[in-house]
Amino acid sequence: MVQAIAPIVAVLIGSGFMLAGYGLQSTLLPLRGELEGFSELSLGLLGSAYYIGFVAGCLFGPFVILRSGHIRAFAAMVAIGSAAALAFPLLVAPTSWSLFRLLFGFCIACLFNIVESWLNDKATNTTRGQVMSAYVLVSFGTIMLGQLAVTLYPITDFAQFALSSILLSLAAVPIALTNSGQPAPIAVVRFRPHHLFRSTPAAFVGATGSGLILGAIWGFGPVFVTSLGYSANTAAVFMSLCFVGGAIGQYPLGRLSDFYDRRIVMVAAMVASTIFALLLARAEAESWWLLAALGFGFGAMAFPGYSLAAAHAFDSTASEDMVETSATVLLLYGAGSIIGPLIAAVVMKSAGPGGLFLYCAVVQLLLAAFILVRIRKRAALTTEEKSDFDIYSTAPVGGAITPEAVDESHPQMEMPEPPETVESEFDHLVETAGFPLPDAETDYDDLLQAPAGEEPLDALSDEVNRGGGNMPDSESRSS
Repeated sequence: MVQAIAPIVAVLIGSGFMLAGYGLQSTLLPLRGELEGFSELSLGLLGSAYYIGFVAGCLFGPFVILRSGHIRAFAAMVAIGSAAALAFPLLVAPTSWSLFRLLFGFCIACLFNIVESWLNDKATNTTRGQVMSAYVLVSFGTIMLGQLAVTLYPITDFAQFALSSILLSLAAVPIALTNSGQPAPIAVVRFRPHHLFRSTPAAFVGATGSGLILGAIWGFGPVFVTSLGYSANTAAVFMSLCFVGGAIGQYPLGRLSDFYDRRIVMVAAMVASTIFALLLARAEAESWWLLAALGFGFGAMAFPGYSLAAAHAFDSTASEDMVETSATVLLLYGAGSIIGPLIAAVVMKSAGPGGLFLYCAVVQLLLAAFILVRIRKRAALTTEEKSDFDIYSTAPVGGAITPEAVDESHPQMEMPEPPETVESEFDHLVETAGFPLPDAETDYDDLLQAPAGEEPLDALSDEVNRGGGNMPDSESRSS
């Protein structure tokens, strides 16, 4: 286990700081926005803006990474996200906040791409499960800690935004200082949602529906709690309990779906979450413990919807198509999360704060009805035909983690051109200095294998001098 985790410790630490800042900001903004007098629609726009940026980051983030490399792209995205976190209290208005939130969503999607492609690159077939499981545990744990960090300072304090910025900034330190080599250039995935819908409609609808619900919960869950008369600190604890319930519910529901039709497990979880949602919609401020238990139960039944949908999609996916399917499921989740907060805002405006969970109940029932229709139209896969549930390949931590390595020859994958060769780098160096190039028979591999105590540049200097050039000595070069 230690040998499997050691090469990616810096990446795990960096992602932990990043996700802690993400969790803090996700809980802080709805609460602060409510105190600033933002309307339900304005708060809904904040949630939608984040996921618009997130989807844009999923689509265009790989090109940012291709241009700059993993480490520099990570540093740039952390810098922009950290700046956005500090900009919120400087320009308090729904429009500016939506813009900052969109930028933050783009940065987070890019950071997920960097972290998870790095982990996939470092993992082998024998260590992939251990590496990804460690990543999922770090992700769940640090997001929860970030949510609870809201309780450290009053919501009105600038310190809340400063802490979010600090956490994001610290994420760059272990990545920038790592002596581990960067991963290979990230592959660009071609999305085909229509293909997924034709092959597994239940997974398509399940992933989109999960976004419709979770996008609304992230955007309005804290506001729902404070509307009952509880404090902002209590709202943060409630959101953490929902998240913990969702994290705990992932594995048992996933394993249960290995032995039964995954669609039946999805429907059962949706019906159970509907019951919890209806009870929460009628909740009053009389019993905090009851509210906490209902939030935990709702999270345990509703949050694993994404994982079950992803696992169902993987069952009908060939191993070489895993990357495309995983990325498409994530994209559908993001699309649903854009729409969900806006619809929830409209329902809450007319039905009150409890309308948030009324909306969730209606969505879950509609999803369950659709999947029941699909169960009648298509027979279930046998246990032998299904792949085992893997929490590290289906967890909704933000990026497309796959249980298989990237197949560079697959037609749906676009592999970028490799970076400049050693020859072109040395040639450029010598041409810039104004010295003649080594002849065509020069062996560049020998140049890189410099004798002990010499730098590769010194070896090149010797080769150039043998070719008739006059390379300045080391003292002249340094001056």
